[in-house]
Amino acid sequence: MHLNADFSQFVSVTPEQYRWVDAPSAGVERMMLDRVGDEVARATSLVRYAPNSQFAPHAHGGGEEILVLEGVFADEHGRYPAGSYLRNPIGTAHTPQIGDEGALIFVKLHQFDPNDTLQLAVPAHRLPWQPDRRPRIAYKMLHTFKQERISLEHWAAGTSIAYPTLKGGLELFILEGTLSDSTHHYTAGTWCRYPTGATPALTAGSEGVRMYLKRGHLTAA
Repeated sequence: MHLNADFSQFVSVTPEQYRWVDAPSAGVERMMLDRVGDEVARATSLVRYAPNSQFAPHAHGGGEEILVLEGVFADEHGRYPAGSYLRNPIGTAHTPQIGDEGALIFVKLHQFDPNDTLQLAVPAHRLPWQPDRRPRIAYKMLHTFKQERISLEHWAAGTSIAYPTLKGGLELFILEGTLSDSTHHYTAGTWCRYPTGATPALTAGSEGVRMYLKRGHLTAA
């Protein structure tokens, strides 16, 4: 399967475009955002777990990055409420086992640098917001490796940023509020991917915006 697999092109997916499909494990659904491969794939997805569901034991051949959006994600290593950020490097393994709360996660698979071996479970929902050098922006740094940078950001209403030419692209997922670029207006639940070489100009909506951002990790297809 190839879905939004040309990484030299801009792509966005809004909640109105969501199409949930069943995963191999009962009670688990996926909304695929990009994908190169079949069941084992380089993929970015939303994954929705029904209460008291589980996913088959599996190893992370290319690494796994998770942001818990709703409910509580859990495995044999711990319980991770909404706002938790997890990194499971290449070679790790686990068995997701979800409790009564259910869970919704944003997950990226097979996108690790082989030398990035740090395993993380960050309670980002408990971390304080830090003031950014850019006015009216606060952030929570989640992970950095080489040129890759992953953070949560909170932009006050009307804040505008014109990014210089991107090296390694920019990917974002809107958690709360709204955001606009030069052509579109995006609501919470929207995922956008700007390629290497893009120069996006982004503006927070009237209520501000909170979002996950990942920079420096993309190369042209």
